[in-house]
Amino acid sequence: MTGYIANGPRMKRHPLTLACAAVLAAAGASAQDAPPAGAAIEEVYVIAESQVFGNNTVTESMKMQQSPITSVNALIDNLPGVSIQEGDSYGFDDWSTTIAVRGFQNSLSEQQIGTTIDGIPNGGSNYGGGAKANRYLDPSNLETVTVSQGTADIASRALDALGGTIDFVSSDPEAEQRIRVQGSVGEFDAERYYLRYDTGTLGGHTRAWVSLSHQTASDWINGAAENERDHVAGKLVSTFDAVEITAYASYDDIHEDNYQRLFSPEEFASNDGWDRLTDTWSGIPYVDQVYRRGWSTLRENFLGYVKAAFRPTEGLGVTVGGYYHDNEGRGDWIPPYLVDVVDDQGGPESEALGNAGVNGGSLLGLINFVDGEGNRLSPAPGCVSSITFPYGGAGAQYDPACYPAGAIAVQSYRHTNYWKERTGAFVDADWTLDVGGVANTLRGGVWYEDQDRDETRTWQKITDTRVGIEFDETPYWTQYDRTYPQETFKWYLEDSVDIGGLTLTLGAKKFLVDVEREDNFNETPDASVNSDSDLLWSGGVLWQTPLDGVELFAGYAENFKAIADEILERPDSDLTSLEPETAENIEAGIRYRGDRLALTATYYEIDFSNRIIFLSPESAAGPDYIIGTNGTYFNAGGIDSSGFELTADLDLTDSLSLYSAYTYSDSTYVGTGDPAVDAGLGVVPGNDVVGIPDQQLVVSLDWRRDNLLAGISSKYTGDRPVRLDNSWVAGDYITTDVYLTLFGESGMGTVSGWSVTLLVNNAFDESYLGGIAGEGAWIGAPRTVSASFTLDL
Repeated sequence: MTGYIANGPRMKRHPLTLACAAVLAAAGASAQDAPPAGAAIEEVYVIAESQVFGNNTVTESMKMQQSPITSVNALIDNLPGVSIQEGDSYGFDDWSTTIAVRGFQNSLSEQQIGTTIDGIPNGGSNYGGGAKANRYLDPSNLETVTVSQGTADIASRALDALGGTIDFVSSDPEAEQRIRVQGSVGEFDAERYYLRYDTGTLGGHTRAWVSLSHQTASDWINGAAENERDHVAGKLVSTFDAVEITAYASYDDIHEDNYQRLFSPEEFASNDGWDRLTDTWSGIPYVDQVYRRGWSTLRENFLGYVKAAFRPTEGLGVTVGGYYHDNEGRGDWIPPYLVDVVDDQGGPESEALGNAGVNGGSLLGLINFVDGEGNRLSPAPGCVSSITFPYGGAGAQYDPACYPAGAIAVQSYRHTNYWKERTGAFVDADWTLDVGGVANTLRGGVWYEDQDRDETRTWQKITDTRVGIEFDETPYWTQYDRTYPQETFKWYLEDSVDIGGLTLTLGAKKFLVDVEREDNFNETPDASVNSDSDLLWSGGVLWQTPLDGVELFAGYAENFKAIADEILERPDSDLTSLEPETAENIEAGIRYRGDRLALTATYYEIDFSNRIIFLSPESAAGPDYIIGTNGTYFNAGGIDSSGFELTADLDLTDSLSLYSAYTYSDSTYVGTGDPAVDAGLGVVPGNDVVGIPDQQLVVSLDWRRDNLLAGISSKYTGDRPVRLDNSWVAGDYITTDVYLTLFGESGMGTVSGWSVTLLVNNAFDESYLGGIAGEGAWIGAPRTVSASFTLDL
């Protein structure tokens, strides 16, 4: 056969004229001064709340810069210290999504930033069994997002908040009855339909909404992906005397076809518009292992919570709540062989005939080709493969030209199956007492969560590689089946004293976390690990200075990440001396708020000094650090981060506002203290941390006049290392987003308002590398045009 020829150009897009036509058509409608709910922008950005720690909040202008089709994660990218990278134009691919805050990351290989939904923990953001915020919230149901960098809030319910927390807040029901219909279209076959019904106030004390949305899109590279998402959600807020009850539930069902990383700068230089996944089934398993529709993420998530806030006495506030989360799904891959797990004594291979059905055990070899009766075939002696793609080419065992006529290629469809179920409850309380003009507020609370996570890996035979990717539903091999029970308990206590314009806080928290592994095939011993934290201290000061609108703040916090159950996936590792990861965060800053100008400047230092490190048996560091056949984990090394953030929000005129945020970050690796271990890990002390930009700058302009809104926002992202040894650095780049919105009221019967938005992301089609993980980088999404229409009834 001849070598495989790579497809080159990016896929064809929807014409820009379609989106423009939608806007022009809406412009011809009757427009009045008032927009539908959510279209008006009275305050472009809220820089930060008055807290002893750094925090920033997303508002309407940031939402306008993203399509309703996209992920809610993208909304926080313009906040200081934050970098969001998504391989897909609309955030469809969780595999390629990375979130970075002050030197810490949530990515394919790291989970170091806490995430909550209305204060409810998300259950982890990792790919295998976790769920980022976009699994729980539809963009049109989002009120805002608060990013608490560094020291964060002591009450945050997160087990991985080394670098702070991100709280995604759902919108409350409207006071007036309303039906909202929304439709969106975009390049790369993107479509979205959204319907929400708000009941208005019922009986004088209850409001609720329910929403449905459906969206589809392909990938931007070659149009092979079949991405689809269905989302159902509802929220209720009810007030009885001094008690407010809030309930929320969401169900999300998504199928995403992934993007692949590039693993060298030469790959990006040779073709910056192709991730080396293919769009055509060739019938050659070695080539088809990179067929895009075989690289998939399927997930279903249900989250529901109820909480009640009340004040039993003056000065005392209590919030109690409970939640339930169910997550299930799988990650797909299509290895170019069948795994031989049955000794057929030289006869037809059970795996090829579809009657193996083996649970557990180990592989005996690999099967590449069989004859019509299922007997394993070997390549002709001395045959040299002419396959040159992917991964630098194939050996003779993968090349059909090295086998006799009539040989049948075989291939697997491998599923890693995930299930997770969480049930939790919490109580938060605050008591404020004024003594002699000094206000003292005591906060405290507890959180308990019970979690079970199951993971299995199943291998299915692709039915006929000559026809397509369809596979047998019954696996020929279930490689493993394990359960990971986890119990979490947290308590916290914080005292805050207000003396004139000075606020002092001091707090402590502690986590008690037990994680276990149960082998449902009884092939490896069960295991457990204690992940309790030490007493974690925090404190800060906030001073309202005599200068009008100026306040100073400083904070310190010891943050914590529990030992993740993924670490127990290596049965032969010694975990007896392993401790949870912690980070010490210090920050100080100044805020100014005037009539037309708001400024914030923050300096921070973070010491992450007991990072959990895995050393494989193959490491050159030697036997002193290797326990068991699967390597070992231990605490060593870490990351030192320091930097500063500047933000400014200026009303230039009554209709024009300017926002800017600058971040400088110096994040470097701390060595383990043993040169042999550092060499085995590929860590060079003092090297820059992978994936963290040294500088970021955002400049945004937003304009409003009558029934027209418009804005432009550009972000500069500095250099980021891709490899631990810093031998490959992703270059800096600038992306620009532009939006134009028309809105108005309508006198047409039941129609109360409408809006139409045209949005262009990456307007100048910048070519760049986006997310970084595992010594590789995904290609950033190109220019993407979308349009949305909203109608309120």
